[in-house]
Amino acid sequence: MTNPPDSLSHGQVSLRRWQPEDAAALLAAVTESLEELRQWMPWADGYDADRATGYLTDCEAQWEAGRAYNYAITVGETIVGSAGLHRRIGEGGLEIGYWVHSDWTGRGIATDAAAALTRAALSLPEITRVEIYHDAANAASGRIPAKLGYTRLGERPTRDLWPSAPSETGTDVVWQITR
Repeated sequence: MTNPPDSLSHGQVSLRRWQPEDAAALLAAVTESLEELRQWMPWADGYDADRATGYLTDCEAQWEAGRAYNYAITVGETIVGSAGLHRRIGEGGLEIGYWVHSDWTGRGIATDAAAALTRAALSLPEITRVEIYHDAANAASGRIPAKLGYTRLGERPTRDLWPSAPSETGTDVVWQITR
């Protein structure tokens, strides 16, 4: 199993592996975006310093185990979100996940991050497909794979990866791109 690079870039963004010293910046990005994040991401509710530190520790363990590759999205030196590749869709595939600080949405940040991750994923010898899932009501997330040339495969019931968030419909839209 091959890991993606520790850092990536595309357009206006750079992605780099999360580091333990990023805890304060991560906490600030989440808490400053809480109103928007909690609508789609239940993990954001009640986010605090301990959870930020725990997430960063988990990122390192997941990376070393080859299960997930999570990156800080940066513009210049500013952390503006998070994105990652996850080995949870079966052999030959990686799933992309992302979120962006509320002050940075609508600027193509998530699209540039997803483009960098797509390119990195498809350069791995064992990866033949990349997928993006989003709730059917989250139109903004759906515009990203569409812009990047992903094929909309359809809808399916939401996976039970974590509890539901307030705006979720219980239906995911699945997008895929192949090598």
